[in-house]
Amino acid sequence: MEKRRSDCPALPPGWKKEEVIRKSGLSAGKSDVYYYSPTGKKFRSKPQLSRYLGNSVDLACFDFRTGKMMPGKLQKNKQRLRHDQLSMAKGGKPDLNTTLPIRQTASIFKQPVTKVTSHPGNKVKTDLQRATEQPRQLFWERRLKGLRSSDVSEEVLRTMDLPKGLQSVGLHSSDETLLSAIASALHMSSAPITGQTSVAAEKNPAIWLNTSQPLCKAFTVTDEHIREQELKVHQARRSLEEALMANSLAQAAESRKALSEGKAA
Repeated sequence: MEKRRSDCPALPPGWKKEEVIRKSGLSAGKSDVYYYSPTGKKFRSKPQLSRYLGNSVDLACFDFRTGKMMPGKLQKNKQRLRHDQLSMAKGGKPDLNTTLPIRQTASIFKQPVTKVTSHPGNKVKTDLQRATEQPRQLFWERRLKGLRSSDVSEEVLRTMDLPKGLQSVGLHSSDETLLSAIASALHMSSAPITGQTSVAAEKNPAIWLNTSQPLCKAFTVTDEHIREQELKVHQARRSLEEALMANSLAQAAESRKALSEGKAA
């Protein structure tokens, strides 16, 4: 190995930069950079150097490989950070994984293969549906059976009452399983939720089941259903408004009472 040691003007006086060039092996021709303090201590990375120097030297724009201060590098980092913050402020979402507990198995179907050649007349055919869709486990919603939601006081929340028109499909199906299936379908898919439209799915769901739809028979949402839900939402908002008004009046009464007691004292 060939070693080259020189002074480093970007660091305090007495600091040396050493570049070791590899002569053999698969990495021949590449180099490693080290720094030596005036006392002879060796540093192999910029974090080690920063911890040793502390606040005495600002290494924000220091390039470890060249041993020079590069303000342009610091400016690029600031611009990238500003761009990330701006994208988050405009509605960007962090990388939060909300995938439901569905078993992801390896595909057993033939996958498209891209053959790269220099011939200009070659064409690549791909099946986008096979390339993007992944196999799903049938009746995976049953894995959520027995799970309950609770509030901050660890009281189990009451489950929703499903409409009479929603009927489960498959063996040993319950309202809880159907509720989790409908909630999962609404969360994972942007397509309309229609239920199992095939009549054969009721006879043999293991073969004819549509995995993109919840485990229920086909149903239709009418205008009457929509009006009923709108009425419930209106009543809930009215109750909330009354509760907030009562709370504000109670707080105002307490404030007046405390003020009068303070004046009397």
